[in-house]
Amino acid sequence: MLDCIVIGGGPAGLNASLVLGRARMKTIVFDDDKPRNSVTQESHGFITRDGIKPSQFKQIGKEELKKYPDVSFKSQRVTDIKKVNKHFTIFTDQNESYQAKKIILSTGLIDILPDIAGLHHFYGKSIFSCPFCDGWELKDRALAVLAENDHTFHLTKLLFNWSRNIIVCTNGKKILTNEQLDTLNNKNIKVIAHEIDRLQGDNGQLQKIIFKNGEEIDREGGFVTAELQQAVPFAESLGCILNKMGGVETDALGRTNIEGVYASGDNTLLTPPQLINAASQGSKAASGVIADLINEGF
Repeated sequence: MLDCIVIGGGPAGLNASLVLGRARMKTIVFDDDKPRNSVTQESHGFITRDGIKPSQFKQIGKEELKKYPDVSFKSQRVTDIKKVNKHFTIFTDQNESYQAKKIILSTGLIDILPDIAGLHHFYGKSIFSCPFCDGWELKDRALAVLAENDHTFHLTKLLFNWSRNIIVCTNGKKILTNEQLDTLNNKNIKVIAHEIDRLQGDNGQLQKIIFKNGEEIDREGGFVTAELQQAVPFAESLGCILNKMGGVETDALGRTNIEGVYASGDNTLLTPPQLINAASQGSKAASGVIADLINEGF
């Protein structure tokens, strides 16, 4: 019987496993190596690791975990979780099963991008979703906000901090209020409501946005509002409450409403999706697990 199983080997899961290992908790990390940030060239905002490639960050984390004999790492996909009494059994795609007293879900999110021709060629290279993560690299450039949902105004307002040369493309959708349109107009931000035909550029670098009415506009990059979904259904299937944004609801130490189930990282939707925030949540969730196991066993 393991003390804890961590599902997900991103920054949240890795940092949770580090804290668990240092507390001598028998832990297995399961990861199928399909991270949300696989398209990202560099990650930012993490002191001592600013600009690191996500794959390199992960490799460093896995190497550091090797120092702790109570932590092991398995490259398997978890397919199901069952709770019986106070313990959990997880099943993997290699027809294996494992039991643990606690579970940390660090399973992340997936981005559902607008259906715009060419967008996937530029996403992660010159079009991004988080100004906190990538705004510095696009500062003062001619940018576009590609948006079809109610986060459009918020994203545009944020982006204005990094560049004043912004257009908003709503791809034929009426998603801005008259008050919001007036505010953007007062900031000299043009809103183009025409449907987008395609994006154009070379080597992942955006150059033009071409609209279905034949108009074109030059741009050097941009940001997109992606819809976010839980990467796996485990939280819901276990009965965890989701917040109004669709994130897993937790207390300050990652505890969900289901005893023994903890969550950390992007899947909580509590903070901007940055490495340092995810790692911090992983540390907190591990602390919650350790405190609860000690209290239960003392």
